[in-house]
Amino acid sequence: MKKIIVVLIAVFLSFIIFTSCEKEDNKPVIIEPKNDGILSKIELKFLDEFVYPANQMFQGTKVGGLSGIDYANGSYYIVSDDFKKPRYYKANIDIQNNKISNVSFTDVVVFDKNQEYYGANFLDLESIVFQNGNVVIASEGSVYSNKKPSIFNSNTQGDYVSEYAIPAHFLNSSRHNGIFESLTKGVDAQGIWSANELPLKVDGTPAMYPTTHSPLRFIYYDNQSKKATKEYVYELSPLPLPKQKSSNMNGVSDILEYKKNQFLVIERAFQGRNIVKIFKATIEDKTTNVLGLKELKNADYVPMKKELLFDFETVKAQLTGQKIDNIEGITFGETLPNGNKTIILISDDNFQKFGSQLNQFILFELIEK
Repeated sequence: MKKIIVVLIAVFLSFIIFTSCEKEDNKPVIIEPKNDGILSKIELKFLDEFVYPANQMFQGTKVGGLSGIDYANGSYYIVSDDFKKPRYYKANIDIQNNKISNVSFTDVVVFDKNQEYYGANFLDLESIVFQNGNVVIASEGSVYSNKKPSIFNSNTQGDYVSEYAIPAHFLNSSRHNGIFESLTKGVDAQGIWSANELPLKVDGTPAMYPTTHSPLRFIYYDNQSKKATKEYVYELSPLPLPKQKSSNMNGVSDILEYKKNQFLVIERAFQGRNIVKIFKATIEDKTTNVLGLKELKNADYVPMKKELLFDFETVKAQLTGQKIDNIEGITFGETLPNGNKTIILISDDNFQKFGSQLNQFILFELIEK
């Protein structure tokens, strides 16, 4: 009897092992490494809006074109996209009782075009992070002027330090004014992430309506080698509305890695007005690393998981003029008394070139569930 029981147990265990290693089509299951990030459910709670007056001067510069923001050591670093006088500001954002009580600029650093690197590059500065004592800045360059996009390090006096090696497909296939709008520090403190605003020509089309195939690339650069080491696909949403007579565009204007391989992503569409949404995007175990793929149009890949987190239409009535403006920057801010982190977004007023626009500072509370 004991021998029969032993045999039955052995057969049962063999069946379990066999079925766990086989799919229904009898192909082996490939066990992939687990995502080492802790997947979290989050909520963005709108707290406040602060509008900095237009056309204000600070140390001989007009405050405007605010395109990227980062928070470090109690200060905010805000880059301006004025290519004629490329610069970034330091600022204080005072938060009292879950409201922005004041925004004050404390310093400005102008990049001297007499320095060789700055003079040789078209500095359309769109995003900034402060890391390891230096600032890292992303520039879109100018496709029309045959000036390449770039990501570079500068010290806090504005002197050039080094640049990151941009993969060739970004240099050869970018759409004008559709490249590096975004930059975020890796939570591993070992590198940075960036993403293109619009699809590369070899990857897909600009956003269409009601469906689209518009893949973007999230790319990670190692801080030591200054080279790209991984790259993942983010599927841009279709245009929110049927095509208008004037401008029709949707793109990613900034990203923020808030946990390992988990991002807040700003999609900013313009169709007669700004339509802004924040998505949560996740690199999962099954997400394909497409680093090295020269084009995505005919490639097989698994994109990042994506879900809508916040739609500004839900708070439009609480905003100045009941409108959301040209949101281009996102960062963590200070921690609230309840222990939750703040998220701050900023808008680029285009220096009022296209009519009255706002320097909006939008305050959120990040709630993890």
